[in-house]
Amino acid sequence: MNKDKRYEIFRRLREDNPHPTTELNFSTPFELLVAVTLSAQSTDKGVNKATDKLFPVANTPEAIYALGVGGLKEYIKTIGLYNNKAVNVIKTCEMLIEKHHSQVPDNRTDLEALPGVGRKTANVVLNTAFKQPTMAVDTHIFRVSNRTGIAKGKNVVEVEKGLLRHIPKEFMLDAHHWLILLGRYICVARKPKCAACLISDLCDFKEKNLD
Repeated sequence: MNKDKRYEIFRRLREDNPHPTTELNFSTPFELLVAVTLSAQSTDKGVNKATDKLFPVANTPEAIYALGVGGLKEYIKTIGLYNNKAVNVIKTCEMLIEKHHSQVPDNRTDLEALPGVGRKTANVVLNTAFKQPTMAVDTHIFRVSNRTGIAKGKNVVEVEKGLLRHIPKEFMLDAHHWLILLGRYICVARKPKCAACLISDLCDFKEKNLD
């Protein structure tokens, strides 16, 4: 994979989808933070079903904190690991109220200090809510990056660093969304849909499925 190929990959992805965004439903940085926290090991569709009921009732740190762990569980009990997630979200609300004037921090250090917020969640919030050129590497992006050759790595941090190093700056802000959508719908784990892929001719994957 060389510089010219990488440029053409992202040029095509941008041409096909000029304004990509997350599939999680949100209208504020706080709603996004809660949704991404809930999405760990869960589908965006499943999270949206829960937050579509939760956010009209409570969509601020104060309002969700007032629900308490038990009250929040009633809204998110259809989501995997909801017990732990409810505890983390309530603790996060408490910290936001006490330490950040109920505002979501726009820096990695403060975000990762929040309960249940790891590097990936912080990157999503920084990129999507605050328009910072970060790269949140989930299982889809890890697979696509290694399979295509855009940025290979043995773990998510290696892949993240490779993507930040190799993706041209003009594409960096939206690259996370393009790659995750590619991995979710085209470059799927078991049988990639190479025949329907915009970048199959630029991809380094040797076992292409062109049926």
